[in-house]
Amino acid sequence: MQIEYAKISVVGDRSDNQDRAAIVVADQAALMLVFDGMGGHSDGALAAETGLRIVQERFMKMKLPIFDPQGFLYMALSKAHEEVVRLGRDIAADFRPRATCALCLVQEGGSYWAHIGDSRIYHVRDGRVLSRSRDHSHVEVLIQEGAISEEEALDHPMRNFVECCIGGDAPVPDMSLTAKQKLLPGDTLLVCSDGLWSGLGDDDMAGIGAPGDNNLADNLKQLSAKALNTNAPHSDNTTGTALRWLGS
Repeated sequence: MQIEYAKISVVGDRSDNQDRAAIVVADQAALMLVFDGMGGHSDGALAAETGLRIVQERFMKMKLPIFDPQGFLYMALSKAHEEVVRLGRDIAADFRPRATCALCLVQEGGSYWAHIGDSRIYHVRDGRVLSRSRDHSHVEVLIQEGAISEEEALDHPMRNFVECCIGGDAPVPDMSLTAKQKLLPGDTLLVCSDGLWSGLGDDDMAGIGAPGDNNLADNLKQLSAKALNTNAPHSDNTTGTALRWLGS
């Protein structure tokens, strides 16, 4: 498995960073993770850190390549949710730790996605966004129904309203899982918090896959800087993990 990968996480205009991210790379598989602690709730950073730890631990115990990728992603996020719920069991419901999250498993020439909330996954090919995950949010519903455009969503008053997350209430939250998506040499995957994609369009996000002299880490730094500048002086924690598929 030939890949190039990079990670970035910056505070932005916030007092602390409640995002957590990692890329775990083995010979036959790689896992990209982003957890975004919800700042309006108690211990958002702890929720993100706990979720990340649980999923990483489960991945590192798996025989690779994973036989049932979708089953693994579902069970890993369910366990992460259970642990974050436990953190808040003695806290009033409105203040329990919560986080959104996105995972991308890469193996056997393809990628498998899972996400909860508005942390996103992008697949970039030939300078454009081939596909992206769809947020669990009221604004995303409006987009899918044709009530508003992607551009109108950027300034919508409910753009930060998330309909599901890990933590909070005990039932396992809704999560989106994908089947295998084939990767071609040069394809780039991006997993990120809303602080990175908010305020940027697909043309901006496609910059993560820019070819030429810049390596992937440079592309990710430039994309992060664009997000911070666009959202200043109210930029959020800005976090992303990126992976470029070079072949197998």
